[in-house]
Amino acid sequence: MVERPSKLIQEFKAFAMRGNVVDMAVGIVIGAAFGKIVSALVANVIMPPIGVLLGNVDFSNLKIILKSAATAGDKVVPEVAIGYGAFVNTIIDFVIVAFAIFMVIKLMNAAKRKEEAKPAAAPPLTKDQELLVEIRDLMKAKA
Repeated sequence: MVERPSKLIQEFKAFAMRGNVVDMAVGIVIGAAFGKIVSALVANVIMPPIGVLLGNVDFSNLKIILKSAATAGDKVVPEVAIGYGAFVNTIIDFVIVAFAIFMVIKLMNAAKRKEEAKPAAAPPLTKDQELLVEIRDLMKAKA
C-alpha cells in the first residue's frame, strides 16, 4: 500500500526538522570545512619542514614506480605508480582531525561533568513555607 504523497512529505519534514538531524548537518558542513583547513595545514605548513629535515623530501611526490612512462609511436603510456607520499599526507591529516575531535569531545565532557556536579538550586519557598520558617525562627528565639 502506497502512502499519500502529502503524508510522506509531512513525515519527511518532521524527520528533517528534528534537532539531531539539523545538528548533524551543521556538523558535517563544519567538519568538511575543517578537513580542508587541516589538509592545507598539513600540505603547506607541516610537511615542508618535515621534508627539509628528512633531506629535502616532498612527501606528496613520493611514489613507487611499477612501470615507467613510455611512448609507443604517437601514443604516450603514462607511468603506473603507487603514490604512498599522498597516503602519508592523508594519514597525517586524519591524525590531526582525530586529535582535534578528541580534544573537543574531552572539553565537552569536562564541561558536562562540571555542570552535573553543580548542586541543584532549591526551588523558591511558597508563602506557606515562608510562614512556617518564620514560626520556626520565632520559636527558636523564645527557647
